[in-house]
Amino acid sequence: MSRSSGFPVAPRPALLAVVVTLVLASASVAAAADDGPGPLGVTSVAAATERSARVGALFGADRVGDLAGGHFCTASVVHSPRRNLIVTAAHCVAGHDGDLLFVPGYRDGRVPHGVWRVGRPLVPEAWTEGEDEDGDLALAPVDELDGERIEDVVGGNRFTTGAAPGAAAVTVIGYPDSREVPLGCTGEPAAHSRTQQRVDCPDLTAGTSGSPWITGDQRVVGVLGGHERGGSTADVSYSVVLGRAAAGLYREAVAASGA
Repeated sequence: MSRSSGFPVAPRPALLAVVVTLVLASASVAAAADDGPGPLGVTSVAAATERSARVGALFGADRVGDLAGGHFCTASVVHSPRRNLIVTAAHCVAGHDGDLLFVPGYRDGRVPHGVWRVGRPLVPEAWTEGEDEDGDLALAPVDELDGERIEDVVGGNRFTTGAAPGAAAVTVIGYPDSREVPLGCTGEPAAHSRTQQRVDCPDLTAGTSGSPWITGDQRVVGVLGGHERGGSTADVSYSVVLGRAAAGLYREAVAASGA
């Protein structure tokens, strides 16, 4: 199964009726899920804030003039010296070079921070050679837009390796393909295995692959993917544990971006 959909891989069940019910949660709950640790295990629409603006939907480049309903995965901006990197799941972007678009803060067809072309993704050999779940992570540069770099427009979270699963609560923000707004949920990660971590958050369905796991101090300590390409049920999500391999991938992405 997969939390991505549409463009690169087949979708998983969307459970739309449950998501629709959940997105009617109060604005105060939505804000808590977006701005830091709030009610655990509650999924609701992520408020439009500085934090959620760094998270965006991925589209195929052929959707540039027709974005509505066309997103298939999630990505987010992470800090880098050249200020131009996004992180997502490898199964969302492997094999794609110049044919993807990233739209930070996307909502209901609106593009508050522009439409950005994604460059060649950096994907671990573990994924490219055998689709090993421990390699389900990718970083990619984003081209400048109107002379600006993406991190200068929306900011970037810190890509953090070496954090122990469960050391801090995280907020997962992503775009189910059944919705035109991002959903957010705060949860406490736990180890699934030595190389995989999990978080219990309801109704993070197809399209949420690549969603960042963000701590209250704006660190990305997980990316939805990994085991079962993110999870075979909508209520449990997985991520590769960001360790030495992830740190090496980040260094490679920084070097490739021209910094």
